[in-house]
Amino acid sequence: MVDQWQPPKNIELLAGVDEVGRGPLAGDVVAAAVILPAKHSIQGLADSKALTAHQREVLYKEITEQAICYSVARASVAEIDQYNILQSTMMAMRRAVIALKTQPDFVAVDGNRLPTWEYKAEAVVKGDGRVEVISAASIIAKVVRDAEMVAFDAKYPGYGFAKNKGYGTAQHMEALKRLGATPIHRRSFAPVSENLLPEQQLLL
Repeated sequence: MVDQWQPPKNIELLAGVDEVGRGPLAGDVVAAAVILPAKHSIQGLADSKALTAHQREVLYKEITEQAICYSVARASVAEIDQYNILQSTMMAMRRAVIALKTQPDFVAVDGNRLPTWEYKAEAVVKGDGRVEVISAASIIAKVVRDAEMVAFDAKYPGYGFAKNKGYGTAQHMEALKRLGATPIHRRSFAPVSENLLPEQQLLL
């Protein structure tokens, strides 16, 4: 990967942070933060969405073994429904950086806006494909969240969570109409609220 972005000079500890799970109808939004050593042997870092599941798993192992530190944080479905997905995404990324055992000098954030915090930071549009530490964070977040959705598939069969990871596929939407929402569905999202069973609507 060609790194097209450079941090300010004299930065020793650069953290990258990214999130996974803004668009799905179910599950938490998960964020990861990573600080990599200046010299590492990790090859093939890229936007997690551009990698196969196997490639992500291999890179996840290398990142977690070689990183100076990393952390995973989240905003829950309840928080998403209470605050909205944008605010919840910012919360999850903020929590991930705060949780780093070694605190960074500077943070590169994927996207076009920054969480509310005291860190020196820059938002990098499409940073998950341009900045190695953001790519590493995106891979960790996706591997963690995907594994959670596979586990939820066993707990809540019929929705196809293992395959769709909570996104609104045809199978998922058909299951919502037939089975109603699970506890991990985001009721503030229209495709979910519009397909609640009558007894579920009474609980809103």
